[in-house]
Amino acid sequence: MGFLSMLLVASMPIIQVLLIGVIGAFLASGYSKVLTASARRDMNKVVFTVFTPSLIFASLAKTVTLSDVISWWFMPVNIAITFLLGSALGWIACKILKPPPHFRGLIIAFCSSGNLGNLLLIVVPAVCDEDGNPFGKDRSQCRSRGLSYSSLSMALGGLFIWTYTYSLMQKSGKLYHKMQSKSIQCPADSDEEHLEQFKEHAESAHNDEEAALPASAGPADEHDDGNHMEAPLLSCESEVTDKGFWTKLKEAVHQLAEELMAPPTISAIIGFVVGLVPWLKSLLIGDGAPLRVVQDSLELMGNGTIPCITLILGGNLTQGLRKSVLKRSVIVAIVCIRYVALPVIGIAVVHAARGVGFLPHDPLYRYVLMMQFALPPAMNIGTMAQLFDVGQEECSVIFLWTYLVAAVALTTWSTVFLSILS
Repeated sequence: MGFLSMLLVASMPIIQVLLIGVIGAFLASGYSKVLTASARRDMNKVVFTVFTPSLIFASLAKTVTLSDVISWWFMPVNIAITFLLGSALGWIACKILKPPPHFRGLIIAFCSSGNLGNLLLIVVPAVCDEDGNPFGKDRSQCRSRGLSYSSLSMALGGLFIWTYTYSLMQKSGKLYHKMQSKSIQCPADSDEEHLEQFKEHAESAHNDEEAALPASAGPADEHDDGNHMEAPLLSCESEVTDKGFWTKLKEAVHQLAEELMAPPTISAIIGFVVGLVPWLKSLLIGDGAPLRVVQDSLELMGNGTIPCITLILGGNLTQGLRKSVLKRSVIVAIVCIRYVALPVIGIAVVHAARGVGFLPHDPLYRYVLMMQFALPPAMNIGTMAQLFDVGQEECSVIFLWTYLVAAVALTTWSTVFLSILS
């Protein structure tokens, strides 16, 4: 497969995201005023409570089987490694660049959470259709295996994102709102310039009617409208040094329970159960399944997830280009981590796993594992930024640059991985 053919295959999903984002930006602009701030928040609630859980459940229930979980056991390990190493690199970037405290969770989320779903579902089958691919001459069999690998990757990625990444964004949101309400500053970890930038950002948010609206979309807020400002802060040592072990443990358990009660997480757990229990799966999946209409309805709603998320991000971008206070060096660091450091590490990890016999003898499986290290950031980060009302403009700007670069980076690394597997 030539570079130009690979460029066309790998860039198509990226171009789709950018085009839909442009439409969202136009709808939120002064010319249209369709996607207002309140409309984006309402749409985001629907995405969080309906579309995303439907997508995750439909994918897991249809894809996961007990035999696949046993034979593909390294895939969740591989995804966990991408999150772990991405988080470590993001933490190092935060220590070096010293961004404002409430942006650190956002930066680590962008460095660790890849778009493990829709991009692979488009790229992998397209690669199977190209002449000269190293995955066999039977294109239909290659596509079938590729869709299975990609669907499992999307389901597992959703489970990681809606637990680990969700926790990061939730903490960032709590920290931001507590700093905004009480003017708490943590000078030990940020320089005067960043504190001054935060003050200006907080003042503009306070004076903006739309920004001043409460983040009612957050699941935690539904249970506790006033107490979320009193959550523990991990960034300001003075706030936590006087707390005992049992208090910290109780807060950690409460937060874990809160994350597990998020609709996407619940749907992932139920989807795994349905996929692994044959008689439950036979009720929903298959042409003769008595409840097939339920699965079809969930798939239909799940198909709206990516377009809605992308429209919301495009709408936020109109404000982000004007209000974002994130330094360019932070964006450059995220791009380097996602498209340089992680793919190189991914080649080493997959090669080592194959050397010790952890992987089946299928080059397509290894290709998917390596691609998981080279993907752009997960779109769901934008959903979480909207839910917790933190860094929405900065989030959109980061998405803009990372997805622009992804058109070339994803193509280049796909070509490198295919040459390694040939």
